[in-house]
Amino acid sequence: MKRSSERILTTHTGSLPRPADLAVMLEALDSGTPPEALAFETRVRRAVAEIVRRQVDAGIDVVSDGEQGKVGYSTYVRHRLTGFGGQSGAAKRADWADFPEAAARAERRSLVSRPACNGPIDWKDRTAVQKDVENLKLALKEAQPTEAFMTAASPGVIAHFLKNEHYPSREAYLARLADVMKDEYDAIHRAGFVLQIDCPDLAMGRHLAFPDLSNAEFLKIAAANVEALNHALRDIPADRLRLHLCWGNYEGPHHRDIPLREILPVALRARPQALSFEGANPRHEHEWIVFREVKLPDDKLIIPGVLDSTTNFIEHPELVAQRLVRYAEVVGRERVLAGSDCGFATFARSQSLVEPDITWAKLEAMAEGARLASKQLWR
Repeated sequence: MKRSSERILTTHTGSLPRPADLAVMLEALDSGTPPEALAFETRVRRAVAEIVRRQVDAGIDVVSDGEQGKVGYSTYVRHRLTGFGGQSGAAKRADWADFPEAAARAERRSLVSRPACNGPIDWKDRTAVQKDVENLKLALKEAQPTEAFMTAASPGVIAHFLKNEHYPSREAYLARLADVMKDEYDAIHRAGFVLQIDCPDLAMGRHLAFPDLSNAEFLKIAAANVEALNHALRDIPADRLRLHLCWGNYEGPHHRDIPLREILPVALRARPQALSFEGANPRHEHEWIVFREVKLPDDKLIIPGVLDSTTNFIEHPELVAQRLVRYAEVVGRERVLAGSDCGFATFARSQSLVEPDITWAKLEAMAEGARLASKQLWR
């Protein structure tokens, strides 16, 4: 990860709105009726080029491919790996359970296909990550951001969304996922991109997958997920890695979210140098103060969310600046990048939580807010 000694750099969590026609193709792929291969690959390549250019135009320094060719940040692996069939079903959200009528409406809106692991996991399409790499490389020839990153699902988040019905234990399932996904992680690193590992399992998993456990019991599970992840990342330098932590990219009560102060020490044991996390939404904005209590290791950077990724409100640049300055005054101005709470198109849908045009306006507001914060911090 590049550090800046002159200003706060801007980035985001990874996924960005897909063009409407591409979203339709991805939805068809997810439903089992894949589009014609050449037409799909051509459309994805063009979408990646467009999304990179738009990020640079919006003032984003560290860009991604917007996950344009992926059905979802976690479930995309089902199209690349063997062993997934049947149906896992949607996880029950413990926070919504306290509000049953609202929960019923929210469940009707959850239409993502989530198969289970019902056979041995191995690669069936090793070319997929190489296509991702080439698409981003081509796009970067036309645009010149400060740096580029690419996302990949962690073993823990795959295990969360795609339930194990084959391996003898959760530990065995995680170990196999780590061994297989290592190939994708290494390929992204070899391409010269920063690798972002998506790890909502470390926080979201608490209230979605293990609501009946105590926080202490869940932290042991999270620690095991980090151990499996570190094993898979063992050959990649920490400064070429970032980790995304979140409590679930959905508008909901979130009153059962595990506090950052409890999960942060576990997340900081992971190898990645940079930690991306939610810091803008009403449930977690106050947690900037946790960094006064939990010392950030000297070799770590943070990417707090300064944009809420579930609302169409456009944050005022002065609010963005205030959020960034708070973190910078605690951990140091050169150790903070501006980011979003989560992705703006976590799963490919015809309709997103945030309107596509508003997404870009929010990113532009973040860039302006980072400029304001930089003036204050480097004056």
